[in-house]
Amino acid sequence: MAVIELRGIKRHYSFGEVTVKALDGVDVSIKKTEFVAIMGASGSGKSTLMNVIGCLDVPTEGTYILDGVDTSGATDDGLAEIRNEKIGFVFQGFNLLQKTTALENVELPLLYDRRGGGGDAEKKARAALERVGLGARLHHIPNQLSGGQQQRVAIARALVTSPAIIIADEPTGNLDTEMSLEIMGLFRELNESGITIVMVTHEEDIASWAARKIVLRDGRIIREERKAAGGSPPGGGA
Repeated sequence: MAVIELRGIKRHYSFGEVTVKALDGVDVSIKKTEFVAIMGASGSGKSTLMNVIGCLDVPTEGTYILDGVDTSGATDDGLAEIRNEKIGFVFQGFNLLQKTTALENVELPLLYDRRGGGGDAEKKARAALERVGLGARLHHIPNQLSGGQQQRVAIARALVTSPAIIIADEPTGNLDTEMSLEIMGLFRELNESGITIVMVTHEEDIASWAARKIVLRDGRIIREERKAAGGSPPGGGA
């Protein structure tokens, strides 16, 4: 079953008499439990596609169905509700509150969860941090954590609402090679446990962790690649 269904997606921006076709007819179907990397050079449309998938932007034309919900025509409040309920975000810059503990950072999304997910926020946040290997760092603030540990906190924050998908935007962009391998190994483990992951990256070695790559150029998909089932991760694992 598809958790993401994009049909005829276009996103055009007008600047006076000039129209930029950031996305120009994109059709994508992503099934539950897939691990997909979106790639492309600067200006290819990959960030715009991520924003549409993440309900941070709306297409000029086309239909986007996320986990059975047609997002077409949704208001800003409606899109915010969809984001809160169905999407977990992981960003390159971690986006943690600097004077707030790991536990409190992970609890934050539950405060906005209209499904009642905040009822036992601390318990859920602890479980998410333990899942990413930070059970002993609950009360540390970001500057007491390494870059890799901060990204693990961000991943726990993305997991805590049990979203339909996790969107990772250049998740290793601020990490060294060793920490990048650790984080990608964690994403692989989470995907193997049944979590759908959509990752935007410009790095081939990072994209190679995904089972499927979608490559864009000039707002269109020019190539897709699928890894054979059971393929080994780069470097033989993490």
